[in-house]
Amino acid sequence: MATKSSPVKSASKPQGVVVKGYLFLYNAVQVAGWSYILFQLVNYYLLQSPQFRAQITLWDYTRFAVIVFQNAAFVEILNAAFGLVKSNPVITTFQVLSRMMVVIGVVMATPTGKVSPGLPIALLAWAITEIIRYGYYALNILNIMPYIVVFLRYTTFIALYPIGVTGELLCFWWAQSYAKTNTVWSWEMPNKWNATFSYFALLWIVMLLYIPLFPQMYLHMFAQRKKILGGNVSKSQGTKKTN
Repeated sequence: MATKSSPVKSASKPQGVVVKGYLFLYNAVQVAGWSYILFQLVNYYLLQSPQFRAQITLWDYTRFAVIVFQNAAFVEILNAAFGLVKSNPVITTFQVLSRMMVVIGVVMATPTGKVSPGLPIALLAWAITEIIRYGYYALNILNIMPYIVVFLRYTTFIALYPIGVTGELLCFWWAQSYAKTNTVWSWEMPNKWNATFSYFALLWIVMLLYIPLFPQMYLHMFAQRKKILGGNVSKSQGTKKTN
C-alpha cells in the first residue's frame, strides 16, 4: 500500500506546480498588459499634444493592446469552469463576455463606438481594476499578500465598477444610435437561412441585462469585501486586545 500511494503523491506535486506556474504567468502577463494600457491612456491625454490627438483616435492608439489583453480574459471562464480557480463561473462569464461584447461587438463593430466618450471612461476603470485584480491573484499564488493589495482589491471596486459600467453603457448607447439607422451585423428577410437578426435589438437586450445582473455582481463584491476585510479587522483588533 505504501508503494502504491507514493507515485500518486509524486504525480500530484508536478501537476500543482504546473497549474500554479501557468496561473502566475497568465496573471503576471495581464498585469503587464493592463499597465501598458493605463500608460497609453495617460500618455494620450496628458503627455501628447492636441495635434497628436487630432490625428489619431484613442481607439486607434490603444486598439492592439485592448484587443489582445481584454479578449485573453476568455481564458478565465475556462479556468473557473475546470476548477483551476475558485471564481464563480457564472459571474466570471458575465464579467468577461460583457467586456468582450464592448470591445468586439460595440467598439470594433461600429464607427460611433470607437469615438464614444464612454471608451476612455471604461478603459480607465478596466485598467486600474485589472492591474489590482491580476496583481492580487499573482501575489496570492506566491503566498505574498501585503494588506494594501487586499484592501485595494476589495475597496477600489466601489468606485471603479460603477464608473466602468457607465463607460460600457455609453459605448453601447453610441453604437445603438448607429445600428438604428444602419443594417450593420443585421440579417433581414428574405435570405437563404430564412432567419432574421437585429443587431440593434441585441445591443438593447445586453444593455437591459445590466439592470438585473450588475447589482448582483456589485453586491457579491460587497459580500466578499465584508468576508475578507471584516475578518482581517476583527483579527487585528483581537491581536491588539491580547497584547
